[in-house]
Amino acid sequence: MTTTAPRLGTALARLLILAAALLGTLLAGAAPASAHAALTGSDPKDGAVVATAPKEVNLTFSEQVAMSPDSIRVLDPAGRRADTGEIRDLCSGSIVRYGVGLRAGLPDGTYTVAWQTVSADSHPISGAFTFSIGAPSTTSVALPDRTAGGGLVGALYGIARYVSYAGFAVLVGGGAFVLACWPRGASVRPVQQTVVRGWLALTGATLAMLLLRSPYTGSGELSDAFDLAGLKAVLETKTGAALTSRLLLLGAAALFVAVLFGAYARRTDPKEKKDLSFGLGLGGTVVAAGIAGTWALAEHASTGLQPGIAMPVDILHLLAVAAWLGGLTVLLVSLYKAPSVERSAVERFSKVAFGAVAVLAATGIYQSWRQVGSWSALTGTRYGQLLLVKIGLMCVLIGIAWISRRWTQRLADTKPTGETGEAGETGEGEEAGEAGEGDEAEEREEAEQNGAEAADPERAAQLARQRAAVATARRKRERDADPERAGLRRSVLTEAAVAVVLLAVTTVLTSTEPGRTEEEAARGTAASGPAAVPDRPVDIRLPFDTGGVDGKGVVRLSLDPGRTGANALHLFVERPNGKPLDVPEIKVALTLEAKNVGPLPVAPDRIQTGHWSASGVQIPMPGEWRIQVTVRTSDIDQTTIEKNVKIG
Repeated sequence: MTTTAPRLGTALARLLILAAALLGTLLAGAAPASAHAALTGSDPKDGAVVATAPKEVNLTFSEQVAMSPDSIRVLDPAGRRADTGEIRDLCSGSIVRYGVGLRAGLPDGTYTVAWQTVSADSHPISGAFTFSIGAPSTTSVALPDRTAGGGLVGALYGIARYVSYAGFAVLVGGGAFVLACWPRGASVRPVQQTVVRGWLALTGATLAMLLLRSPYTGSGELSDAFDLAGLKAVLETKTGAALTSRLLLLGAAALFVAVLFGAYARRTDPKEKKDLSFGLGLGGTVVAAGIAGTWALAEHASTGLQPGIAMPVDILHLLAVAAWLGGLTVLLVSLYKAPSVERSAVERFSKVAFGAVAVLAATGIYQSWRQVGSWSALTGTRYGQLLLVKIGLMCVLIGIAWISRRWTQRLADTKPTGETGEAGETGEGEEAGEAGEGDEAEEREEAEQNGAEAADPERAAQLARQRAAVATARRKRERDADPERAGLRRSVLTEAAVAVVLLAVTTVLTSTEPGRTEEEAARGTAASGPAAVPDRPVDIRLPFDTGGVDGKGVVRLSLDPGRTGANALHLFVERPNGKPLDVPEIKVALTLEAKNVGPLPVAPDRIQTGHWSASGVQIPMPGEWRIQVTVRTSDIDQTTIEKNVKIG
């Protein structure tokens, strides 16, 4: 039974419908993709009620973020700015913390903290919470319902990201397919059009992302896309530099495409063509790696664990994806549009695809370990679930590729016109003679038609259209007459359909918070508890009364930086009027009752009148610590005062 290939229009329509349906399944109903950084703590905490107005508001993040002067805003119950607008960098070691000072004399009531920033992997994040001074009150401030990177601008930016990945795959994979697998394809117009469209898609998407970057990370208003001040600010960021570098490299890629489909396609001397092929291969690899590096520089690979290893691995991963999926796209176009594709070309691509899959497996394992980190994150986070979907699609794609390889092995080379043997040798002499007579008849008919065309231009145009239609139908019959080639077209089309969905899932993964980060942020929030105090200096006031002369006063205690590990302790003893009070002795003890730790004695040294200090005070673990201060004002008068504080 003769196997026939599916119609191109129907097949492409099914491909688009399948891609759209699965994309909708992945994205519909889901919350906007969170970015690499996450808010892990604040001081005051969300919903906290503090007795007195704090001097500043601090925010702690899981990863490094880029702060602007307006990234943290504190609004009073009437909606007026209550902060000074000065962002303070409080980062220390692996702790990422920023704060903003508050104005003096703030009245009681509920205050709103709204923040928006950009994570180190280029994705905008935002949020808001409230705290109260004295007691909660009504507030005229409405918490923003639009997340950073959402709305129309976010949708357009997301589309541009999808198009840029697809354009990169087609541009790089198509060029590699021509150079490594099918040199004759450089002169095939459908192949040329496909690769050029990949370049146009990537260039247009990159320009769109550059213009949309400012409103995407800021106002969210589409009209700000052409704000020159915003564009200038974007160019000074890591993402802006990556997009600009990509545009410059695309200029070099345009030269590569021009030479590939120009001078290379016209070369007939084998030695010259081989030399030019080597130069194009070397230069194209450098340009392709550079373009892939613009993603590695600005996204997940550039932050988190082992960025020095992750970025080269990410570049290899992107190049392997492009070589496989981009080459597959050009092969599909060639099977449907080109007169013929040699079996040797398909076999060479099969080997290239196998190597690309091997690279994808190796780099994918490393990326999965780096971004997921645990089995629980693989099934319990959105990133891990998407990764499982990607792995499943990869397995399906490899299975279909195996079927395509079977069809390739059965594919017979199509001999170009003019390579048939002599009539006597093939046993078809009589048919050849009849063909010769048919050719003479066709020539006579063509001469008569030419005479008619000369007399009637309208008739000439009609005949030209008829001849074109007949030629197209003849080529289609010739292609469909080969069942092996038809089977290969069907399997490659199915492979391309799955590849489209796989590329979409990969793009979603690049904008989703990695499972490792999500779990770490969740553990940090759970460990601190609802009333935990972020790492900051602990400042408390302890009134005392020993009962003797000069027995009343206040001890001001400061523990800096107020977290586990070594801390500096300062004690200031003051009279009720605020003047320093000299006392004979002061002692401190720290106890963590929940863990049966302590009391840990601290013997501070006297620095000057009313000032005592101790360095290297060790806090072994976080928790609610009881601080006891014993003050002796005479040989017989002393008292012990205490207070519980949360540290770490």
